[in-house]
Amino acid sequence: MSLQNLFFEDDYKKFGFGHFSQNNFESVERIKSQPYIKVLYLPAGYELTVDFNHYKTESPSLFFITYQLLDIKKGSTNKASLLYYNRDFYCIQIHDKEVACDGLLFHNVFENPKVELNDSENKIIKSLFDNIKDELQSKDSSSEEMIRTYLKQIIIRATRKWKAQNIQTKNLMINHHEVDIFRDFSRYLEIHYREKHHVSDYAEMLHIAPKTLTHKFKNLNLESPNQYIINRILLEAKRLLFYTEKTVKEIGYDLGYEDPAYFNRLFTQKVGSTPINFKKNYSSGKKYNI
Repeated sequence: MSLQNLFFEDDYKKFGFGHFSQNNFESVERIKSQPYIKVLYLPAGYELTVDFNHYKTESPSLFFITYQLLDIKKGSTNKASLLYYNRDFYCIQIHDKEVACDGLLFHNVFENPKVELNDSENKIIKSLFDNIKDELQSKDSSSEEMIRTYLKQIIIRATRKWKAQNIQTKNLMINHHEVDIFRDFSRYLEIHYREKHHVSDYAEMLHIAPKTLTHKFKNLNLESPNQYIINRILLEAKRLLFYTEKTVKEIGYDLGYEDPAYFNRLFTQKVGSTPINFKKNYSSGKKYNI
């Protein structure tokens, strides 16, 4: 099945659904480069790269993708599914920010878009995907709202699992206020990383002291907020180096650095390669980590 076979569009609202397997990865190519919010359901045995991180599904898993670079490397004969939609179809609702389109599953400071599913949760998620497919095929007048309801259930269930796998499993005790801080930090960072490079910038937006923000990260054995800021800047630099023809100087300006030499030193120190060598060597298969 081609991904374009099931698609809903009304005014500015867009929502699509499709299946794929190892035999038709090319059907994902048209979608992955477009600015949709994407929810991937992958059975065990798939391998993919999200930005510059490699994942292998040992069990059925969900992946939540916004503007990350997606490349599916390996699959199986078992059917995978993709939901994709724009913000006009489903996005933030003030009373439930945690499960909105920029909630914990998207742009989180843990930099992990993956949610692993156990047998019982897998059955529920597969059923919700099937329900969405049925609604798209029925084209009933109430289908749009039903699809949005099923999508929200997927996001709620995945958010619960994500917190269990990325917070509770680390023996970390986080209250709801702290979760709000981490989610909001991630959201602000995604919006402002090009022009705001200091912890104090984000602490001010969060209405807390910079030392308090840093202390909260330290309590959870996370890297410092400053390191997350640098990581996000360098991730975008990697994307631009690898997928565009912009010069290092142009990329530095895009990311808020007026001094190209300073940007070049920062990249080289953190990545372990000059920007030019990163672009050349990554294409040949050599990997660098921030």
